[in-house]
Amino acid sequence: MVDGDGPRPAGIEIGIAVRDLGSTAAFYRDVLGLEYLGELEVSVGLMERFAAGDAILKLLRLHETPPDANPPGGPREATGLRYLTLHVDDVEHGVRRCLAAGHAVPVPTFEYEPGMLIAIVADPEGTWIELVQTRP
Repeated sequence: MVDGDGPRPAGIEIGIAVRDLGSTAAFYRDVLGLEYLGELEVSVGLMERFAAGDAILKLLRLHETPPDANPPGGPREATGLRYLTLHVDDVEHGVRRCLAAGHAVPVPTFEYEPGMLIAIVADPEGTWIELVQTRP
């Protein structure tokens, strides 16, 4: 925190509750190439963990699936956690892998500003993943 009086975060872990752990985990591991850290049985379900730089992405399949789900479509459709940003070395490569695996690319690659490419892909449950590449 700015005033120096609050907690001092050392990192971030992001948890996403999913309905289909198998296909969603395969997307993050096999399509986006996140490092798989392993499976963890927790009191409410099964979690698969992935490294994304210094961050951890946790996918959680609950023992009892909730009746509601986030609507697909990114920030234009609902409020709350709507997308994740991954900094990658090649946005186009990520887009090609997503398309080849049959995943949606809601926002094709574009140059946001000189030297910065962005595209948005969707995981199997509709969560948007913003891929960002910064070129020198």
